[in-house]
Amino acid sequence: MNPFDAFLTTPILNLLVALFKILDAVKIPGALGLAIILLTIIIRMALWPLTTAQLKSTQKMAALKPHLDRIKAEHGHDKVRHQQEVASLYKEHGVNPLAGCLPLLLQIPVFFALYNVLLKIVEFGKADFLASINSRLYWQALYLESIPETNFLGFNLSAKPSEWQTIGAAILLIPIATGVFQFIQSKMLTPAKNTQALTNPTPKDTKEKEGLEDTMAQVQSQMTFIMPAMIAFFSYGFPVGLSLYWNTFTVIGIIQQYMITGAGALNKYLPEQWRK
Repeated sequence: MNPFDAFLTTPILNLLVALFKILDAVKIPGALGLAIILLTIIIRMALWPLTTAQLKSTQKMAALKPHLDRIKAEHGHDKVRHQQEVASLYKEHGVNPLAGCLPLLLQIPVFFALYNVLLKIVEFGKADFLASINSRLYWQALYLESIPETNFLGFNLSAKPSEWQTIGAAILLIPIATGVFQFIQSKMLTPAKNTQALTNPTPKDTKEKEGLEDTMAQVQSQMTFIMPAMIAFFSYGFPVGLSLYWNTFTVIGIIQQYMITGAGALNKYLPEQWRK
């Protein structure tokens, strides 16, 4: 067994099966679906401090943008002085540009491990499904004696929305919901428009700044729609169990984003009392 499986995939698989066995023992309907949701919540809570650090770092960098624009306008012609001023600004405000990247990099292996676990657990059609899962479990008490019940809220966790012609059109609600949730989070990750201008800008500076901001705004606007559409497309071809994990993960991410940094560009669509 490779280190990735030994330290991430297999422990997460054991936790998922343990949650399922507990829920199934008390005869809770849809035990496997609930186990996936609980596992996702546990993983998301474990990553909460890292995600919070990432969000706060991104927020600080966004707040410093007007100052960075001013430094570029004043010292852009002198690369050495420009770098010195930027470093001084970061030091003054206690900002580390790499602080937002490290938490994200640490989360990536966990995401892949969780994805691999869920991909294995919803492959019910494989002839050696039970043997494959049981061989990775730590204790015999966790062994699965039969394939888990796959129905959850009227959907089959192993079914794919791409099979809607034989399953029914209702399953298409899954990729639609996935795209909507992802769009909401993408919109929240887009900062609200900053109207603060440069200090004593020249006409050239103003023109260059407006041109750059327009280009960046167009790219951000396109990505706000492109990313949700791509993820909804992936959800269309993936088993419902994977979409259940992704949507749970995204909803908790939306809540965390709102609590830490607010609703971003989504603020203008919210009632006054919900804006943050």
